[in-house]
Amino acid sequence: MELQDLTIAVVGTGAVGASVSADLVRAGLDVTLIDQWPAHVEAMRSDGLTVDVLGDVQVTEVRALHVCEVAELRETYDLVFTGVKTYDTRWVAELMRPLMRPDSVFVGLQNGMTIDHSAEIVGADRTIGCAMGIAANMPEPGLVRRQVAPENTWFSIGTLSGDRTSRLEDVAGVLAHAAAVEVTSDIRSAKWMKLMANIPEMLPSALLGVPLLEAAGMSGVRPVMDAMSREAYALAVDLGITMRPSLGIEIGDMPHDDQYALDLLDRVLSHFSQPDTRVAVLQDWQKGRRGELDAFSGYIVQKRAELGGSAPVNEAVLRLAESVERGELTPSPRNAELLIRTLDRS
Repeated sequence: MELQDLTIAVVGTGAVGASVSADLVRAGLDVTLIDQWPAHVEAMRSDGLTVDVLGDVQVTEVRALHVCEVAELRETYDLVFTGVKTYDTRWVAELMRPLMRPDSVFVGLQNGMTIDHSAEIVGADRTIGCAMGIAANMPEPGLVRRQVAPENTWFSIGTLSGDRTSRLEDVAGVLAHAAAVEVTSDIRSAKWMKLMANIPEMLPSALLGVPLLEAAGMSGVRPVMDAMSREAYALAVDLGITMRPSLGIEIGDMPHDDQYALDLLDRVLSHFSQPDTRVAVLQDWQKGRRGELDAFSGYIVQKRAELGGSAPVNEAVLRLAESVERGELTPSPRNAELLIRTLDRS
């Protein structure tokens, strides 16, 4: 089947989902955008989808639907992409399952290990994972500021079985309009490499309430980030995860110890961050939404506990983030001292 003949749905058109959707639509593909934010849907319908890629502003006419309109659809989709928050993955998979055929696939353009959630709903054979190197934010409905151009954006995709299927080739061809795409036979490990890059940046930067580069440069903060990275690396090793090239780091440049986890963060800071880049959790908090705590340190703490141990620094940072969610703590540079004290737990 030609790519132009594929029917594509993107559910969850926030910063990542919208910017990828715009690339696909401009490439002439049949794409339906579905979102749960009414103002965003109305903005796209009335004014198009605006994507500012490092000062290059592009406005794209799109077909945008509110999530409540999915029940009115009678068409089916070959490819279903989702960019929703990790905690929304299961219900979105259930929502779209009736609109998928036996050979359709569900692709998570998400952080975290959502491949397992998707597989529980639509089946492992219809699940495709994606590890991403991209930075974007949505300051207002209908507007995305993308901070990494498509040619510098990086996606690694794969099936849970490791097989290179025809649908996987379709997904690779489609996403090639939005990023440099690598097809992997070990998507779980590829997702874990991105997870290790996310662990030190997400919650510390969000707790400080400042852009990622500023957070990483604050006195005493990088050692906290590095301790979190090392805990994640140790867990990956214990789970049998294979360390692999990621985010543009070549295999010959990979150290054979937990320095690699620190190198992944360095790569995020040097190649995927602008001075105003704010992590996803902070963006959510600033919009009054829940952060994906379960996808980052929450996941590390849970998995380590299942093995009978603990990840003390990640757990301490997680508790601070939970205080923000309860309204007991406000993201602020003043939280640096609280972060630094988490090292006492290591």
